[in-house]
This record gives sequence, C-alpha cells and structure tokens, in this order.
Amino acid sequence: MVELDSLIALSHKYGSDPRYVIAGGGNTSYKNKEKMWVKASGHALATITEEGFAVMDRARLAPMATKAYSADAAEREQQVKDDLAAACLTPARRPSVETSLHETMSVRFVVHLHPTLVNGLMCSVKAEELCHTLFPDALYVEYTDPGYTLFKKVHDRMAAYNAERGQEPQVIFLQNHGVFVGADTTEEVEKIYEDIFEKILSAYQPNRQADGSRLTDYQTFTLNTIPAIRQMLSRGGRGLKTLRVTASDLALHFAESAARFEQVATPFTPDMIVYCKSQYVYLDADDADSLLAQAEDRIEAYVSQRGHTPKVLLIKGIGLVAVGDHAKEADTITAVFTDAMQIACIAESFGGAHGMKPAWVSFIDNWEVENYRRRVSSGTSAGRMAGRTAIVTGAAQGFGEGIARLLMAEGANIVVADINETVGQQTVASFNREAKNNQAIFVKTNVSDIESIRALVHETLMAFGAVDVFVSNAGVLRAGSLDDLTIEQFEFVTRINYMAYFYCAKVVSKVMKTLTKYDPDYFADIIQVNSKSGLRGSKANYAYAGSKFGGIGLTQSFALELAPFRIKVNSICPGNFYDGPLWSDPENGLFVQYLRAGKVPGATTVEDVKAYYLAQVPMRKGCTPADVTKAILYAIEQTGETGQAIPVTGGQVMLS
Repeated sequence: MVELDSLIALSHKYGSDPRYVIAGGGNTSYKNKEKMWVKASGHALATITEEGFAVMDRARLAPMATKAYSADAAEREQQVKDDLAAACLTPARRPSVETSLHETMSVRFVVHLHPTLVNGLMCSVKAEELCHTLFPDALYVEYTDPGYTLFKKVHDRMAAYNAERGQEPQVIFLQNHGVFVGADTTEEVEKIYEDIFEKILSAYQPNRQADGSRLTDYQTFTLNTIPAIRQMLSRGGRGLKTLRVTASDLALHFAESAARFEQVATPFTPDMIVYCKSQYVYLDADDADSLLAQAEDRIEAYVSQRGHTPKVLLIKGIGLVAVGDHAKEADTITAVFTDAMQIACIAESFGGAHGMKPAWVSFIDNWEVENYRRRVSSGTSAGRMAGRTAIVTGAAQGFGEGIARLLMAEGANIVVADINETVGQQTVASFNREAKNNQAIFVKTNVSDIESIRALVHETLMAFGAVDVFVSNAGVLRAGSLDDLTIEQFEFVTRINYMAYFYCAKVVSKVMKTLTKYDPDYFADIIQVNSKSGLRGSKANYAYAGSKFGGIGLTQSFALELAPFRIKVNSICPGNFYDGPLWSDPENGLFVQYLRAGKVPGATTVEDVKAYYLAQVPMRKGCTPADVTKAILYAIEQTGETGQAIPVTGGQVMLS
C-alpha cells in the first residue's frame, strides 16, 4: 500500500533524527475510512516496518469518545485498555497509548513527536503564552495525565475549536509532552514541522554557555571512582550494571553545583520518567575517598527509599553517569537525560524551566501502560556473561576475534583492543550487528606501551563502568634457530608476549581491586591466552615458548598476590588453531615459517607441515576459538581455582 509505505518512510525520517526523536519515542499513523495503522508499543520509528503497526478498526474506536467510563481511575484505564484491544485487528501488536488521539484528528497522517526544541518551549514557564503568540492556529493543551483523561480533554477541545473556527487544528501542542501534527499528505506534515522549528528558533535567544569544569586529572580520578560506584550499584543481588559516563560540556555544567543540578532534578516529560525514573543522585565531593563515602550514603539511601537503584548520577567534575541493566539501556538513559539538559537550557530563553508536578510524576511512575513500555524498551540481558564487561587484546582478527565474538554471544560487553584500527573497527561493527542488549567498542591499543593500556582501561570504564574480565590474548611468534633468529626478533616476541602481560595485569588489577572492595560477593578475572608451548619446549621456537613459559610464571605469581582481593588469574593453553592467520597466513604464518626454518624434517610443502602437527594430536583436531572460550568461561564461573594453566590441546600436551 502506497500510503503505508509513505508512513514508514516518514517514520524513518523522523525516527533517525535525534532532533525529533530520542530513545525510540513518538508515534505515527495513517488512516482510511475503515482502518488506522498506528505504531505499536515497543517499536522504534527509525527501524519500523509494516509489522510494527497495529491495525485498528475505526468503527470500534469512534464510540470511545462518547462512552461513559468508570469514575475510578484504575478501573477506567482498564476499560479503555480493553476497548483498544477489542478494536485492534492485530492482537499480537499492542497499539500506542496515544491511539485515540490519532483517531481524534480526521486527517490521514498524524505524527506525534517530542522534539527537543519543541519541548524546550513546552516545558517552559511561558509555554502557553508563547504558543498562542507564535502559533495562533494551533491548539494548546495544558498538562494532563496521559491515557483516557488526555484523550477526552483533547477531543473536547477539538470540538470547541471546530465549533469556533469551522475546521480542526493541524497542530496540537501538549504542555510538558510534545506535539501532534496532522495532514492529508506526508509532504504537508514535513512542511508543518519545518515551520514549527523555524518559528521557535526565531524566538529562541540562548543566554548562557555551558561552563562546567572537568577534573584536572580526569583519568586517574575516574579510574579510582567509577568502578567503585558501579559495584555499589550492582551489589546485593541487584545485578551487574553497565555505566555510561558522559563528560560533555552540558553534563559538566549541570554537575557543577547543587544549584545547577536542581535545574534538571525534576522530570520535564513522561519519557524522562519512563527511561530515567523520577529522581536522580548528585555527588560533589572534592577527592576520591570523600566522593565514594558520599556515593555510599546517597546510593543506599536512594535504594532504601525507592526500592531500586538510580538510573542517573550527576557527579561534579566527572559529568553524567547513566546506570543501565545493560549497555542498550545505558545508551537510552544517556540520550534521554542529555535531552532533558538541553530542554532546560532552551527553556531558560522562554522564562525558565517548568518541571512536572509531583502528582503528574506519581501517575506516570505507577501507570501500567508506561511500565509496559519501560519493560519492552529495556529488554533483558541473557547469557553466561550477561552484565560483564570483557577486554580482549588482539581481538581484531584471528583467535582473539573468535574469543571476543563468542563471549559477546554470551551477553558480555566487549572491548576489542588491537593495534589494527581498520580491521578492529570492522570487527566491532560486525559484533554490534549481532548484539542483543550488549555492545562492543574498539580501542586502538599498543599492549607493549603501559600508557596505552591505561588509556584502554579508562575508555572501557567510560563506556561500560567496569572491567570484569581481562583476556590478555595479543601475541606474536617469530620462529628460527639460534643461528637465524635476530636479537631484535627475540626482543619483539618477549615484549609482546611477556612484558605486555605484565603491563596489562599491573593496570587492570588496580581497577579490579576497587571492584572487589565494594562487593564482598564479587570476583574478577585476568586470563592469559597462553599456548601448549608454555607447557612444553618447542624446537626452533624458543622465543615464543620462552615467553609463554614466563607467562605461566607470571600467572602463578599474580594469582598468589591477587587471591586475597578475589581476583582470579589463570592461563589457557590452546593447541594449534590451524585455520587462523597465525598458522595459515600464506606469507608469514607458522606453517610457512616452520617450513622455511626446517622445523619439520622432510617437509617440502605447507601441507606436509600441517599433516605433521595434526598427527601429534590424539583427538586429531586443531584447537578452535570455541574450545578456548569454553575454558575461559569455566575459569570465570568457578571460584575455587587460580594460578592454573588449563590445557586445551586435544590431548597433545597433558599436565603432570
């Protein structure tokens, strides 16, 4: 149907533009004489398809405007919900709560959005006054609890408007809510929205610059505090939280003082309550210890009072901290609260911000419809690694890529740390296409540079709030006899395989100690991807084997030191991954290197070398990333072993 295709295209246009839609909000509809297609709950305009629209029988919707419902609010809302369900021709798709408002406008296309610029006006003290001045032909409706009450008020106001002017309005502004635009063509809808933006911008006069200050030693301060705050929020059976830290000028401005925080401490719109809850935490201590003591008091007081963890923290000098049950939710909270801060700034130009009143907030907090929308939008985390964040070094390709992909499939947030930025970004993009509510990011990292490791860990904390698992996988190999291998090659292998493991453990263990300090039931993991060559010497491969032997020595030593802090340190010792680039690269893979080095007597081809190695494996199979990931998951899930070197070699090398 052409009209439905036009509606979908219009939905995508506005849904993918953050000036109009935040966190998948808003709804759209098209109607003919018999039916209406309206966005169903839980679908985002940016990606909606025909299956995302509930189809409504207009003959059953029409009587709702004049039907006498119960005077009891809860009973009335249930009756309205039942009538909407009865009018829905697609029972599996729950129609938008604003369906009746779409029906009230007789035009074919209706688009309801919450643009930041519009809500800067609608959430201001002068909303009604300026609305009448700028938009004399629009209908302005003061804030009313959504659902039937709002629908009935808009319906009656529309009737009065029609009686007075002989036509219905094309624009309906809702205080502290948003705007409805209706027209018979999508082109006209777009033109009306352009006109709305133009007129508001003509009256908008920014009167301040964001001027919050960022802490001088920002990296050190966040490394010392963000992991602790994450664990305060996660402990006590609350589930591992994902934190997203935003140090924008806007966030730092409203975190600068308690007075500025108060300007955004009251929700402006129902969406803000749905996604961010209705109360937020402000922290403003000057040093790390004081900040964490303050956080302990305020977070626990919040949980005691509200029965759930806060979704938003503003921290002086750090910025906005969004607290999600998973990365997707943390993203949504960040977007919605950033939108609220922008609304507060715009509203200053229109007489100051006008937040929602306590009774309005209470209604949204307890309204079943919004609780349903909150549940649908939030989703759930699943998998053996749900809630955890794992850094995997050398994960752009090969063995590391396979491990990272499989950990992500188990629900982990993944940080791909690699020197190869081009391939790493491609890997992360492919991970995120398969992600559920978790996410992957890429951080360009040189594991042989400790400052690069510190930056890696800091970026991980900004994105996810913690490092629960660190997989030290990056490794190199240079084979050759004592006569052939150069000193430079030997030092290169040692630096990447041995020294880098020390750098990684040194930096990440400090963060992990902070995590375990604030949660007595929490364990963290450092896991080195070692090799069977770390368990048994390897002819003409002494640089690699020596670095791996040394790695197991580090693992055992780190494990003894970190055990009191509930940080487990283990090595996984894979057999040969024949299909990965380490072995199969046609120019510099191990098969080629070993052939050149004469490591396999009598071998004249790469296939001869491969057959030689496969024959040494009792199970006659190479090791795969899936095999190693199973061992990694075991190491993470158990709490009784540390300092182990776990062989995954198909029986080729056994512990004695």
